[in-house]
Amino acid sequence: MADSELEVIKRASRHLRGGIAEGLEDTTTGAIADDDTKLLKFHGMYQQDDRDVRAERRDAKLEPLYSFMIRIRLPGGVATNEQWKAIDHIAETVANGTLRITTRQTIQYHGVYKEDLRTLVQQLDAVELDSRAACGDVNRNVVCHVQPDASPVHGETLHWARQLSEHFLPQSGAWREIWINGEKLADEDAVEEEPFYGDVYLPRKFKIGIALPPVNDIDVYSQDLGFIAITEGDKLLGFNVVVGGGMGCAHGDPKTFPRLGNVLGFVTPDNVLSTAEAVLGVQRDYGNRKERSQARFKYTVETKGLEWIKEEVERRSGVLFAEAKPYHFTQNGDRYGWIEQLDGRWQLTVFVENGRLLPQHRAGINNIVDAQLSGDIRLTTNQNLIVAGVAASDREKVDAIIQSSGLGSENVSAIRLHSMACVAFPTCGLAMAEAERYLPSLLTRIEELAARHGVADQPITVRMSGCPNGCSRPYLAELAFVGRAPGRYNMYVGAAFDGSRLSRVYLDNADEASILAAVDELFAHYAAGRHDQEAFGDYLIRAGLVETIEHGSEVHVESAK
Repeated sequence: MADSELEVIKRASRHLRGGIAEGLEDTTTGAIADDDTKLLKFHGMYQQDDRDVRAERRDAKLEPLYSFMIRIRLPGGVATNEQWKAIDHIAETVANGTLRITTRQTIQYHGVYKEDLRTLVQQLDAVELDSRAACGDVNRNVVCHVQPDASPVHGETLHWARQLSEHFLPQSGAWREIWINGEKLADEDAVEEEPFYGDVYLPRKFKIGIALPPVNDIDVYSQDLGFIAITEGDKLLGFNVVVGGGMGCAHGDPKTFPRLGNVLGFVTPDNVLSTAEAVLGVQRDYGNRKERSQARFKYTVETKGLEWIKEEVERRSGVLFAEAKPYHFTQNGDRYGWIEQLDGRWQLTVFVENGRLLPQHRAGINNIVDAQLSGDIRLTTNQNLIVAGVAASDREKVDAIIQSSGLGSENVSAIRLHSMACVAFPTCGLAMAEAERYLPSLLTRIEELAARHGVADQPITVRMSGCPNGCSRPYLAELAFVGRAPGRYNMYVGAAFDGSRLSRVYLDNADEASILAAVDELFAHYAAGRHDQEAFGDYLIRAGLVETIEHGSEVHVESAK
């Protein structure tokens, strides 16, 4: 079987240049040529169109209303105040007025038109930000836990997140050539080297994350490569290495499935980069380049076997894994409210529903930054925002600004605080059903059921995805909804509250009425039979209402009810 079409496009792209620069100058269309849209992802951009008006424009014999989504590379999710001001200014002047916090702990813009792309990128570059490798078949934004109270280890792990991000950045000059200064290679026929990735980069996207127990806020088992920090007091001993996680799959295709990563063993901090390079090297050399649906690292692990992966990584890196160290996770959500930092200042974790910062929300955060009340702004992989470095005397001021801007966790249910959704309609081309625009109203109905059964104060992870690719990590939620068609979803239940167990399909292709009836029944069982402090997903497994998942391929197989 020949390589996939995208492999051919990458090989011929002159290290991600293609015809992007020429396409930007074409004023006859708001789009970029099809092959170049695939290369554009390596530059952190997706071409999209407004699906709400697609039919209307077709009837008017107009091309789709094209615009672009752009992601920032922000390892560890930390932005300086100056950077945040620039991020916000771009949203107001170039994008659609909103900011979207992503599950990769960064920001993405929506509604950017082709003629504004260079302006946006140049404004990012002015504050030392970029969109390189935020998308595409490369290592994506490296995520890291957000626990400043967890001893100096937090600073060390953030350092490694940044190091990993820089280490695996594509070396091609295409990004700066196209977006910043237009300076091409002196000899257009010269061979530009990509020392790690080569001419065709990775077979598919690759995700790295660093977790610090006891909070699994980054869902480390969903990462292609995860590092679980192991500490002794205030000292970072090293990391347990996790490989082969991933959420994406396809409806009706049993060869695709979500997968939890496996722990290979323990490495010391000085071996992080060499271990990571060996893991990515294995995927680069052995990943499936013929079938895109089988190209993620999790399928390489499945095909080759965990023991082979471990031995090959050891051979390439020269690092022998030690036995994995003990660790314990308690949850995979964020901890809201004020937390004291090691330096005596404070940070506030702010709930942002589905990660969407609307103009009034942005104004509140800007007021905090302008008044110099914050040290920096941080983002979480659960789509929330953190105002960090706040003096104790300024906490009341920050609270007042957050509340007046319509943000925060006050009067928000425990279930909603543990919810998130992907963007889906109207801009995502893969969406089969609503997610971000629909989950809030569905949650209102679910909250009513929880209150009726006396479990409204119980935190339950709830996630919604508009398609089975699983950007919101739904298969790790205790209650999840994955789009099948407009108004219809698969409902999954039974995952672990700490992110260590996958959920299983409970309803297939269900409408809202069926979903609410099933949730009502499950909440009734939970209220009557749960143990003290027992999580919803754990109860469903213990009570035999859902069978435990042993392998990701079982996620789409219903339990006998």
